[in-house]
Amino acid sequence: MSINIDQAAQQYKDHFGSGPEVGVRAPGRVNIIGEHTDYNHGYVMPMALERDTVILARKRPDNKLDAFAATLGRSAETSLDRRTRNLREPWLDYVIGVADELFKLGKPIDGADIMITGDVPIGCGLSSSASLEMAALAMFEALGAFNLDGPEAARLGQRVENLFLGLNSGIMDQFISRMAKSGHALFLDCRTFEYDHVPVAFPNAAFVIANTCLARGLTSSKYNERVDECRQAVAILSKALQRNATHLRDFTLSELADAHTRMPDNVYRRARHIISENERTIRACHAMRTGDAPALGKLMNDSDTSLREDYEVTSPELDAMTRAAIAIPGCYGARMTGAGFGGCTINLVDRQAAQEFAQRLMAEYFNQTGYQGAIITSSPAQGASRLF
Repeated sequence: MSINIDQAAQQYKDHFGSGPEVGVRAPGRVNIIGEHTDYNHGYVMPMALERDTVILARKRPDNKLDAFAATLGRSAETSLDRRTRNLREPWLDYVIGVADELFKLGKPIDGADIMITGDVPIGCGLSSSASLEMAALAMFEALGAFNLDGPEAARLGQRVENLFLGLNSGIMDQFISRMAKSGHALFLDCRTFEYDHVPVAFPNAAFVIANTCLARGLTSSKYNERVDECRQAVAILSKALQRNATHLRDFTLSELADAHTRMPDNVYRRARHIISENERTIRACHAMRTGDAPALGKLMNDSDTSLREDYEVTSPELDAMTRAAIAIPGCYGARMTGAGFGGCTINLVDRQAAQEFAQRLMAEYFNQTGYQGAIITSSPAQGASRLF
């Protein structure tokens, strides 16, 4: 994290007139593999980044929330008695949505003067939104002197997205932001919420994140379109196989092939990505445990191909970034990461060649697109926590 907490506390005091009582943080994340599988009850394997959303707060005697987004230079006020969306300042919706879910659970939600800052890139597929949700939850927990267990906290964050914001997202982003363990990725079953912290300890390889520096173009309507196509596939497969299934997690590739002629081609390809991605993620977890960088790299390449050709959520810039990466010596594998249509790629690279790889990748990306990208380096970080 590049945020200096002492400087942030002084900025808070300058804005509100007195210092904060509480400071919390929650990390962004990068998904190593398992893309768009979470809302299909599948498997994912993300890791938290050393990039955080930080919230400093002081309790108020009323139910008012006075919020200052320092990184945006924006301020907004609302009453926690109403908990409705703020059309002028939509960044505040994530905090209000968390408060609304806590209210439904009967938890205390105290009015506060809050300042939000951080270094998670916004709109780049690194889960700045889930980071804000989990930081907001940690803030309300600290002010209200209560604590949710990890999976319950993640489910609350997902409800904020699904019910308050109207985005049919899965649970991965909130889960890793809350539950991450330093030095580890997290292998998560998004149906049962069973999870395992998997050491990221390749002796000769490291992850390099490459930012296209073009904000994601994936709108909520486009995201929800993919969710609907998956639901169509489930309905067709359930009817064809006379099975009462709920998600693509419940089917195999051979079953999908048998029902191919019964569904539109786009629906078939969406389902093929999800089912094959689940299989890749399980194999990737084994490769991670055994330190098999070439095996994991190949799975990452295959995932990117599937995301580009079957799920159709890449972009010309993402494709240019992964195409350039796999052509550079020392790269085991590269794939887009996050929801898609912009944002970042993740690359598994020979550790000794990582610095040269990053330089060459940025140069080649610029040559192909005319855009200046950026490299993000990070070890697997710890999940949300209280700073003071």
